Amino acid sequence: MDHNHNHPDKSRVEIHVKDYNKKKKLIAWLCGLIFLIAAGVAAYSSYVYFKTKNAVDNTYDNNTHVQVKNGEFNGKKKFAVLLMGTDTGALDRKEKIGNTDTLIIAVVNPQKKRYSLVSVPRDTMAQMVGAEQFQVEKINAAYPIGGAKMAMDSVSELVNVPIKYYALVNMKGIMRLIRYVGGINVRPTLSFEYGGYVFKKGQLTHMGGGGALAYSRMRYDDPEGDYGRQERQRQVITTLIKKAVSLNTLTQLDSVLTSISGNVKTNLPFDSLKEIAFNYRSSTKNVKNDYLHGHNAMVDGASYQVQSTEELQRISDYLRAELGLSPKKVDNNETYQNKRNKELGFDFTNLATQDYNIFSDYEGQ
Repeated sequence: MDHNHNHPDKSRVEIHVKDYNKKKKLIAWLCGLIFLIAAGVAAYSSYVYFKTKNAVDNTYDNNTHVQVKNGEFNGKKKFAVLLMGTDTGALDRKEKIGNTDTLIIAVVNPQKKRYSLVSVPRDTMAQMVGAEQFQVEKINAAYPIGGAKMAMDSVSELVNVPIKYYALVNMKGIMRLIRYVGGINVRPTLSFEYGGYVFKKGQLTHMGGGGALAYSRMRYDDPEGDYGRQERQRQVITTLIKKAVSLNTLTQLDSVLTSISGNVKTNLPFDSLKEIAFNYRSSTKNVKNDYLHGHNAMVDGASYQVQSTEELQRISDYLRAELGLSPKKVDNNETYQNKRNKELGFDFTNLATQDYNIFSDYEGQ
């Protein structure tokens, strides 16, 4: 009699055990692989985040730190930023701190799906708000004298509009941004040569970083002078924004910010920059351009632009409306100086260059 027929075959049991162990090992190996992939993704995400954050931290200005309220950049609220450009960082400019020859008040209005760019001419006469004693200079001197805070406060006081955020970029930063998006296509407003580049009026021209910089910097050969340059600067900025949005560049904030780190300063924190990039895309669809129209004047032998009280009020009314604020009468050092000079015969309807006096008995502030 065979006594083994009631017992399972030992070899089969061993095979099942081996198969089971193989499955266990395979599952363990797969779980380990999945864990490694997940850890790798998490590590890379952290790397990208912190790399971006480090890039932004290099641009963040702690000296003008402001409290950002929760939901301030939720895509529904309007806000203003002072954009400043300095002539440093490229084209053989070695200065660490230069005059802000580009000053633009940018207001984002999500309800109207647009943003506005209002240029403040570099030679505009303005009180240096925050100076130890009464001081009047060209507005482009506010930044080198008292930093971003003085620049923001002085522009804010000039047009009676609250401005608490700023972004300052030098020439190298602009060049790198334009290179990053692969250049921009612009129709020049006039024909000229500058810095080795040739521009033909109305002819769609592809510009790299250097070309766009040359196009937006030329001033002396423009019949409109600094006003013509301001128009070209706004043209370059709006074209750059349009290109960046169309390429979905804003979703690659890490690369963008890393590429311009060290050439930009801002008091907008990292999280706010992310929120603006993702929540205000629809506000980049339309742009409205404007500028302060000044008058040529000589102040103590130096050439200035003085803004009439009516012009300051016009720009103030527009910007306040875009920000959802009620209109308010502009009453500042500039309107005081205008009143005193008109009493002496200064005529804002006369286009000729006239002498303009600064009276130091202004008691505002």
